[in-house]
Amino acid sequence: MTIAIGSDHAGYPLKAKLLEELKKKYDVLDFGCHSEEPVDFPDIAKLVCAAVLDGRAQRGVMFCGTGVGAAIACNKIPGIRACVCHDVYTAHQCVEHDDVQVIALGNQIIGYTAAAELIDLFLKAEFSGGEAFRRRVEKLAALERRL
Repeated sequence: MTIAIGSDHAGYPLKAKLLEELKKKYDVLDFGCHSEEPVDFPDIAKLVCAAVLDGRAQRGVMFCGTGVGAAIACNKIPGIRACVCHDVYTAHQCVEHDDVQVIALGNQIIGYTAAAELIDLFLKAEFSGGEAFRRRVEKLAALERRL
């Protein structure tokens, strides 16, 4: 599996700690940032989401201070469903029920061990494809078309 990852400066320390481990398990496209120099998370989110939408990556992982800004930025991009995730259940359920493509994690909220487990759960999860879940995901896409 190929994953697209990115962070702003607040999320960079967590991304940097996880990067080598992720590269051992997945093909990783790293869209920055590469230091703690200030950068705006919407710029990085745009790159991560573009890779998911155009098929270069199957999923995306974004890091910022809380995960909230990164998730908001990703969700502004038509065709992307992203969620903040800091617990085990949400890490897989967001994919199984809502076909989420991008997980957002907060460096100021969780640590390395939890983040590594959540990312693995997220990346291993599959959309259930149940009729009710397909219907709801289509309604999410319809909301984008109406705006």
